[in-house]
Amino acid sequence: MYITCLDLEGVLVPEIWIAFAEASGIPELKRTTRDEPDYDKLMNWRIGILKEHGLGLKEIQETIAKIDPIPGAKEFLDELRSIGQVIIISDTFSQFAGPLMKKLGYPTIFCNELIVADDGEITGFKMRCPQSKLTTVKALQSIGYDTIASGDSHNDLGMIYASKAGFLFKSTDQIKADNPDLEAYETYDELLAAIKKAMD
Repeated sequence: MYITCLDLEGVLVPEIWIAFAEASGIPELKRTTRDEPDYDKLMNWRIGILKEHGLGLKEIQETIAKIDPIPGAKEFLDELRSIGQVIIISDTFSQFAGPLMKKLGYPTIFCNELIVADDGEITGFKMRCPQSKLTTVKALQSIGYDTIASGDSHNDLGMIYASKAGFLFKSTDQIKADNPDLEAYETYDELLAAIKKAMD
């Protein structure tokens, strides 16, 4: 029995923080897990910048409301869900993911949670578990599933390597060069074909 585990940002929807960096005019916020492998360090740094500029959850959610899935993402996801179980495993937060899940047809997502003050200031974040993507894949394997995983960033590599089949998707040249043993794809048709082949 297979379960496909997909990253969210960069794979199915554009990077939320890049969109917010553009909307807010704060270019430093374009830094993502493609650039910084240490997620805790990255998030604490982001929270510091938000505080410095007096920005909170409301402003980010206003940007997210305008984000649409990457063209073809919903169709890819629908097709994938018609042939097997799919879980999106993301380091994003439930407060960010809701509107995007609606646009993707409400797939299952495992993500984290922001700690937000009454005035909307983001004061911290709560990770679901350590190394959430790798930990989740191992947990699924422990209950009888073979996993297939795909993502684009440093924080996806653990689940990709731990799975029966794993693929890079829309990744950076550097990550592809650092992981030459991983198949890398740019289109949903290619990724779908690879996942179907892995299920055979």
